[in-house]
Amino acid sequence: MIGFAMCGSFCNFAVAFNELEKLTKSGEEVVPIMSYNVYSTDTRFGKAKDFIEKAESLCGRKVVHTIQGAEPLGPKTKLDCLCICPCTGNTLAKLSSGICDTPVTLAAKAHLRNERPLVIALASNDSLLGNAENFGRMLARRNVYFVPLRQDDAKEKPRSLVCDFEKLTDTIERAKKGSQIQPILL
Repeated sequence: MIGFAMCGSFCNFAVAFNELEKLTKSGEEVVPIMSYNVYSTDTRFGKAKDFIEKAESLCGRKVVHTIQGAEPLGPKTKLDCLCICPCTGNTLAKLSSGICDTPVTLAAKAHLRNERPLVIALASNDSLLGNAENFGRMLARRNVYFVPLRQDDAKEKPRSLVCDFEKLTDTIERAKKGSQIQPILL
């Protein structure tokens, strides 16, 4: 069973949902998890209710969207892997600092305490600025794996990194075996 947690990098939702669909079509049982913002915010990229309906339709279960719903994902519902896709810089900073105040960050904490793999599909405009330190700290953590990353627009957004979403499934498979897909930086 895979946990698929979504954070508010709304511009990447189309590709994130493509990867979620691939996981479910491959036969994986997937638990959808959403941050408070994803679950409640309408943006120019879509309406929250549409994101919820799509995730629930693909996964065949309700979205986990509260602290109370996320807490059992460690002690009671043991996931084989939890991926945060997309993972914002804000969520990365919280994970790096041990802050567990959203359904996504609590799910990650609850999951990691079972020594199981956490896959981070980072998409953040400040990955090489304010979040570089957090990226480095998370690289050094046990059971944390990154989907390979690249600068998405080195000229206009030189501090921005976005993962290669198409490598998510491969990253998950390797992470389940305790191995980081390489190279991490593309």
